[in-house]
Amino acid sequence: MRRSRVSAAIRRGLAARRARPVSLRLRLTTGLVVLLAVACAVVGVATTVALESFLIGRIDQQLAMTGGRFAASLEHEDRPDADNAPDTRGQTEGTFGARLLSSRTTQAAVVQDDTDAAVHLSPADRHVLAALPPDGKGHSIHLSALDGRYRLAAVRGDDGDVLVTGLPLRPVEDTVHRLVAVEAAVFSAALVATAAAGAAWVRLSLRPLERVATKATEVTRLPLTTGEVAMPAPVPHSDTHTEVGRVATALNRMLGHVGDALARRHASEERLRHFAADASHELRTPIATVRAHTDLALRHPGPLPQEVRHSLERIAATSRRMSGLVDDLLLLARLDAGRPLAREPVDLTRLALDAVDDARALSADHLWQLELPEEPVVVEGDEHRLHQVLANLLSNARIHTPSGTRVTLSLTPGPDHVGITVADDGPGIPEALQAEIFHRFTRADPGRSRRTGGTGLGLAIVDAVTAAHHGTIHVTSSPGSTSFHLRLPPAPAADDPQAPHKHGPLSSA
Repeated sequence: MRRSRVSAAIRRGLAARRARPVSLRLRLTTGLVVLLAVACAVVGVATTVALESFLIGRIDQQLAMTGGRFAASLEHEDRPDADNAPDTRGQTEGTFGARLLSSRTTQAAVVQDDTDAAVHLSPADRHVLAALPPDGKGHSIHLSALDGRYRLAAVRGDDGDVLVTGLPLRPVEDTVHRLVAVEAAVFSAALVATAAAGAAWVRLSLRPLERVATKATEVTRLPLTTGEVAMPAPVPHSDTHTEVGRVATALNRMLGHVGDALARRHASEERLRHFAADASHELRTPIATVRAHTDLALRHPGPLPQEVRHSLERIAATSRRMSGLVDDLLLLARLDAGRPLAREPVDLTRLALDAVDDARALSADHLWQLELPEEPVVVEGDEHRLHQVLANLLSNARIHTPSGTRVTLSLTPGPDHVGITVADDGPGIPEALQAEIFHRFTRADPGRSRRTGGTGLGLAIVDAVTAAHHGTIHVTSSPGSTSFHLRLPPAPAADDPQAPHKHGPLSSA
């Protein structure tokens, strides 16, 4: 069980490591060090193999020059002849000699301190010696009776025997090991120095690219969705023939195009705001005149035909609807233009009580509930606009839910914000509509169709007024549960030195 947990932890660690992004600087430095390490490994292996081959070749030359004199000298030592004369046995320390007759080892000795020491070979060693071809070529062999590996060469003797002579490979191995140690130390130092120098060089080389990345990051932090946008200065670059120079040039051109498009969009939005404000302002007077004349005609003391009275009532209702639409458009235009709102302490508890009482009077078929804290909830802002926010949220719930729906308005004070929630247990808002519910002139589908006339600007005004008070609002909805969550900054403490003046302006976002 513990092993499976450890394995799972290791797999999670490896997966996290694979998912972790690696910077270009680290990849370039790592690649440089890896390439140098591979080159050092190739050079080290080639040098070691070449040196070992050279030293073994020298040993083979010594064996060829020696021939089988030492092995022949082991034959009939009591009767020396031309092959085993004493002057022919001056061999180097560790020289091995053996004589084989009919594939059977008859004598075997090794030179130690200028004397011959007999070697007691095991059956396996005798089998290895018997398998050596008498071609005079060297073979690297390990015999259990000898210390370390030997280079052995076998030649045929004058008496039909086979003479085996060998030299130890320990000097070769010691030299090769010393070379490997020196190469490891030198290559390790070279890799460390290259990693440090390469990291510095890569960092210096990528500095122009870092400036491009910094500029791109700066652009991503700009509020490009609305309003006038001040684009950052272009990225400085000197050579357009380099990769970084081409990237910087392309980024500067893109920033220029984006800046032009944003400037044109802002100018178009400003013209549209001015047009909406001017049109709404100009329409208020003729609409008010139409309403006044209609009301005057309806109050005529004489009898009116039923058709005429019905038409006048429809004109009055339509003019009232148009008047509300014009007022809403004018308010949104002023908020978009950044017109300041009043800034004073507002008792949200009292506003909530008034808004629910008004909603209960308009629709007694709904179940209206209030959830208020014991202490009054106070924020700083425009009392009239905040009352309009609560009224619009309750009106939205009243219009788009059937009779018997429970609608709850709750206030939640907190240290850093004040929460306002309007929830109902109606049929809910379609998911496709939730993303644009606060857009202007957004219409609900038949599942939440309005039974009375609406401008489609109520939630847009809620969003704009909330933003003007530096708050946020979002909606969560599913069948049987819809909630609008609004968050406003609390009123600053009276002793706060940074608290704004009571009647200072509150500009919209």
